[in-house]
Amino acid sequence: MRHIFITGGVVSSLGKGLTAAALGALLECRGLRVTLQKLDPYLNVDPGTMSPFQHGEVYVLDDGAETDLDLGHYERFTHAKLGRGNSVSAGQIYETVLLRERRGDFLGQTVQVIPHVTDEIRARLHVDDGVADVAIVELGGTVGDMEGMPFLEALRQFALDVGRSNVLFGHVTLLPYLRMADEVKTKPAQQSVATLRTLGIQPDILFCRTERHLSDEVRKKLSLFCNVPAPGVVQELDVTSIYAVPAMLHDEGVDRFILDHFGLPATPCDLSPWAKVREMERRRRHPLTIALVGKYVDLQDAYKSVYEALEHGALACSCRLDVVRVDSEIVDEGNVMGMLKDCSGVLVPGGFGNRGILGKMCAIRHARENGIPYLGICLGMQLAVVEFARNRAGLAGAHSTEFDPATPHPVVEPMEEQKRVSNMGGSMRLGSYPCHVARHSLLSRVYGGQERVDERHRHRYEFNGHYRTALEDCGMAISGVHPGGLVEAVEVVAHPWFVGVQFHPEFRSKPHGPHPLFREFIAASLRHCQ
Repeated sequence: MRHIFITGGVVSSLGKGLTAAALGALLECRGLRVTLQKLDPYLNVDPGTMSPFQHGEVYVLDDGAETDLDLGHYERFTHAKLGRGNSVSAGQIYETVLLRERRGDFLGQTVQVIPHVTDEIRARLHVDDGVADVAIVELGGTVGDMEGMPFLEALRQFALDVGRSNVLFGHVTLLPYLRMADEVKTKPAQQSVATLRTLGIQPDILFCRTERHLSDEVRKKLSLFCNVPAPGVVQELDVTSIYAVPAMLHDEGVDRFILDHFGLPATPCDLSPWAKVREMERRRRHPLTIALVGKYVDLQDAYKSVYEALEHGALACSCRLDVVRVDSEIVDEGNVMGMLKDCSGVLVPGGFGNRGILGKMCAIRHARENGIPYLGICLGMQLAVVEFARNRAGLAGAHSTEFDPATPHPVVEPMEEQKRVSNMGGSMRLGSYPCHVARHSLLSRVYGGQERVDERHRHRYEFNGHYRTALEDCGMAISGVHPGGLVEAVEVVAHPWFVGVQFHPEFRSKPHGPHPLFREFIAASLRHCQ
């Protein structure tokens, strides 16, 4: 297998993950099979216990791995089947090394970063799903960060092991434009590459993030001072749509450069799937406003997959989507109507903790009582149950025991196995589980009549089945159930479109194949505003 390593320099948030994902898409257009991997230098074992304000959303894979949001980019852009081995953190590495030391596996050796930590990292780089031709590996953080040093050393050693012709180093760097000087400056990129070279790594490609087109003079300067061949100096311009990046890289000759480097045959490049997405973006006509009511709305990455899935649904419905981010902490019964008055649909995403709960329930009640299409995801479903129990079924004080352990009506409570959990990390109900869809339900129509679907989960609490009859008698239908009895989906019968799901459908949505729940939610919202 050939390996492409993506590093970053100058500043964070340059788009290494999108670059890696777009490269995967581009190589697939060349007929190659790809897999992708993220290396994160933080000491957390995974991002599952991190606040979204610290790290953005937690993305969940089929096998239950809680991962960085960049793996969402990888799955949305490519056909790669990702699992636990595709996400590696420094915490995992050190945990494994120290457990081996405690077992005596090192036979009395002094355990050190080199070779023991770097050897463990190198072993994780052999991520092979059995079918991939190329592995694209992104290293989080910025070159020069102390915590990233063992990973960079492991990459250097790995290239020596497998042969330089089987490894390509790509470096994403910033070329700032100074308006007063009317000039694109190359010195930060030069310094970043210089730092990388002192660590024994010479990049083959420079992905230059810039808001201005690069002149031939700038390209030659970067080629000379960074010791990168001229065709390897690639401009990555700011774009209005991330789905334009594969074609942009193709126009820069990146795919041909990679094929030549690896000595792979230059098969034709079929960019038609991405051209179709771009054409769908250009054909959008109908304006639509959706309210996303959450407590992390100040951070774009906190609900990254939800925003992307909404866009996918909007593409399928040819509408120009405006997502209004509503801070649930400031919503109350007095202002909810004003805050949501221009919105044709309401979505409440997942989350944890008591903050902003009442505001979310105010938004849910507003949507339910005014016939506004509603989609609740995970916590959004649980709070829909709480709101319905209180205000429709007359169960005063009904709540989730997550927020009120003494509630007289615990309509949402911990799953049975969760009552015995002590460690927080990696202990929720995680990964893909089946859901049986009730016939003749709205959910059945959404899924095109499928009787069983598989969706990804991340939660500790569930619908309390003891209240099923009481809520059904008042007009709430149970439309999705796990074979073991867990309620997976609810809907309000006397409502145009009101669905809450325990799972996270956003993790299965792609630009070429929007998740049906998001597509139909957008379609229902369009009908509501017309």
